[in-house]
Amino acid sequence: MASSFEPTKSTSLYLQVKDTMIKRIQEKEWTPNSMIPTENELMIEFNVSRTTIRQAVSILVQEGILEKKQGKGTIVKPQVFVGSLGKLKGFAEEALENGIIPSSKMLSVKTSRDFYKEKTFLHVPMEDEIVVIERLRFANQAPVAIERTCWPYHIGRILLNEDLNCANFYDILAKENIVLETANEKIKAINASLVDADLLGIRGGQALLQMERLSFGQENKPIEFTTTKFCSDKYHYFIELMR
Repeated sequence: MASSFEPTKSTSLYLQVKDTMIKRIQEKEWTPNSMIPTENELMIEFNVSRTTIRQAVSILVQEGILEKKQGKGTIVKPQVFVGSLGKLKGFAEEALENGIIPSSKMLSVKTSRDFYKEKTFLHVPMEDEIVVIERLRFANQAPVAIERTCWPYHIGRILLNEDLNCANFYDILAKENIVLETANEKIKAINASLVDADLLGIRGGQALLQMERLSFGQENKPIEFTTTKFCSDKYHYFIELMR
């Protein structure tokens, strides 16, 4: 193919090649999990040396944009899901804002008198039931998180009549005038159990990010406690700090 690459003298050549590669990924010319052209093909297309191509590719590998596959070549890594701290959003909303198609698979839904930690946070008496919903969350059909949401029964029962594989909990509750206004989140690193690993398609013991969120509604009443375990290589948090 004819190259539209027109180098300038103001920036190092390998950086210009790198930026052109990123543009191709952004414009979906090179799609996630696809092989990029070989070194020889890139050398001809960009009319640059092998060293320049290797420098550009090496930077993109270090930045997690490309990935070298032993004996195969170099692929475009699937886009990392970036969540933003400071805004109260659900998984689906964050995914769509990242240009990612979200989906879910129900793992379990039940009422329970257990989950004492969650009941304490939700201010639910120990003898009362809560609604517990567990889902496997997907981004572009790849499993990225295991999510468990716990609700006081009078709120959670509203969700029980919905198709929870595709339900947006917050939208459903908003129709009942139950609106989440604020939340506290705690994030820590954990290791995947064998059950987690099997669901997420990873190795047992692999690092995960665990997020615990306690959400509040009107009059600062707690209405949701969610624990989500994310694949750490597929989900990053973005935090904007000001001074």
